Amino acid sequence: MADRTTSSISIAATGPDVMAVIADFAAYPQWASAVRSAEVAGRDADGRPSLVRFSLDAGMIKDSYGLSYQWEDSGVRWDLAEPGSVISAMTGGYTLADDSRGTEVTYDLSVDLRVPLLGMLKRKAEKVIIDTALKGLKARVEGLRTQAAAAGSTQLDTDREEGAT
Repeated sequence: MADRTTSSISIAATGPDVMAVIADFAAYPQWASAVRSAEVAGRDADGRPSLVRFSLDAGMIKDSYGLSYQWEDSGVRWDLAEPGSVISAMTGGYTLADDSRGTEVTYDLSVDLRVPLLGMLKRKAEKVIIDTALKGLKARVEGLRTQAAAAGSTQLDTDREEGAT
């Protein structure tokens, strides 16, 4: 699983605001189109999700699996902890960096399936997953910022607190 697919996007928000959305797994079905459910099954010593179980419906790939998470100041990494019936290996992560427009988010992903798939098709599928996730993340973060500004509220602060508890 040495080959990875990577893509980046700029989000008009701070790194902590982006991380709050990434850590809010219960909301993933609202912005990550293939995720049907995400349940936090374990937390680390800091209260951050360390094991999350997902139910996925990405057209031809329907599966349930668990990912283990390692949180860092500049992002989060994950590895497959509980293989599914289709997904046999997965590793990936989000890396955040400040940029002139807010935060640049880089997503890298490598997935192996139990069914053989040509490398070129596998990379194309990973690229679609990454681009869809990045666009969904951007829309979610920037949408919450717009809602919070319009309402004069601190919705992102609330999301950040919920993701850490």
